[in-house]
Amino acid sequence: MRLAILDLAPIGRGQSASDSFAASVALARRAEELGYERVWYAEHHNMPSIASSATSVLIAHVGAHTSSIRLGSGGIMLPNHSPLVIAEQFGTLEAMYPGRIDLGLGRAPGSDQNTQYALRRDTFPQDVVELQGYLTGSSRVPGVSAVPGNGAGVPLYMLGSSLFGAKLAAALGLPYAFASHFAPGALHAAVEAYRAEFKPSAQLDRPYVMAGVNVFAADTADEAHEQLQAARRTRAASLFGRRTGQSPSEISDAQAEELLASGAAVHVDEMLTYSAIGTATDVRKYLEEFATRIAADELVTVHQVPRIEARLRSVTLLAEAMRDDV
Repeated sequence: MRLAILDLAPIGRGQSASDSFAASVALARRAEELGYERVWYAEHHNMPSIASSATSVLIAHVGAHTSSIRLGSGGIMLPNHSPLVIAEQFGTLEAMYPGRIDLGLGRAPGSDQNTQYALRRDTFPQDVVELQGYLTGSSRVPGVSAVPGNGAGVPLYMLGSSLFGAKLAAALGLPYAFASHFAPGALHAAVEAYRAEFKPSAQLDRPYVMAGVNVFAADTADEAHEQLQAARRTRAASLFGRRTGQSPSEISDAQAEELLASGAAVHVDEMLTYSAIGTATDVRKYLEEFATRIAADELVTVHQVPRIEARLRSVTLLAEAMRDDV
């Protein structure tokens, strides 16, 4: 079983973006030592608790502090950008770190509605094809090529949480990564549609399914459940904290618990449906069963523990538990 990590580059309470970036470097270096397949970073905007808005810049920074692990976006929200600019950015990354760069693409805003209005265009399928043309050296825009990036061959991955992304990935013959770590509802239907409609491409000759899953691995089950509860509070503060008139980082644990008790728990727990919680043995059993149910080729694990020390421990315990498969 191939294992990857999605690093959300969290900014913890009392921390800065600089602290977050240092933690991302530490996490990627640990993942590299342990044999993880890749680390991805997600594009988010106007979220005080997430530092990965300039995703390609963060990838470049982490790349300079690692030597072999694959790095990429999980994902770039392409409607927020010009395909040419993304081709240039990831062509630059590929030139810096040859053979190590992935480009995962999504069409969600990665933001709230107001920020979405400020950012986006809405021609996603056409933009994916245009971007693919730049990176394969067959530009679809006469007289325009990506420099760097032209013919760089950076592999594309389609991200999604609905049938739309699954069907587009199938039509273009791309690997498909489902965001089941926070949007679990359509997982099985989307994976089935992707496999049924897949058409081989120059990049991929058969379906390749990746699925997101939350992991709270600790030395004891009690500690793992404490980490889960901390993650529940963090999500409640991030998603519903505006009710208090404070930024998420200003919301106390007690206030977050009140948000959960007042109705946020229903939404937060639905997002956390697919979560491996417990000791190394517990998480291995859960992940093996989860992967088997959807016949996943790769799991993208999300370790949403607030403290970097606990995230590193979770990543380590998982790798040790899956040693024969990592």
